[in-house]
Amino acid sequence: MKLLRHGKVKEIVENAVIETQEELAEALRRQGIDVTQATVSRDIKELMLIKVPVGDGRYRYAFPQEQTVMISPARMERTFQDSVVGINHSQNIIVLKTMPGTAQAVAFTIDYVKWPEIIGTVAGDDTIMVIVKPMEAVPAVIAKFQALL
Repeated sequence: MKLLRHGKVKEIVENAVIETQEELAEALRRQGIDVTQATVSRDIKELMLIKVPVGDGRYRYAFPQEQTVMISPARMERTFQDSVVGINHSQNIIVLKTMPGTAQAVAFTIDYVKWPEIIGTVAGDDTIMVIVKPMEAVPAVIAKFQALL
């Protein structure tokens, strides 16, 4: 559901002037997605939306201009489905096994979404080490990865 919602947020922000979280929540509701203000606030943070001036002292939500690559939730899901073949962990390290030659692309998508519980990734050819903090967050991160598969 989150991936669908993030895709809708992207679509709405790119095609309409959205000035407040409530306007974004209402636009999502019109698209059939029931959300709370807290959910919209988290989505704005996760999608790294910023406010840009539109004139007359008003601001709207937008994606940062310096962002040259946009990893949509659907693209991240496709990358995981096409590449990841296994998930394992030890302590606070999650190990993702991928198809040969795809680990770098998968690691880039993980780094791009900037989940707060992920400190960073190290990718080889077909293996990624994902460092998680705190260790108690490992099951939640694994669940997020599994939801992408």
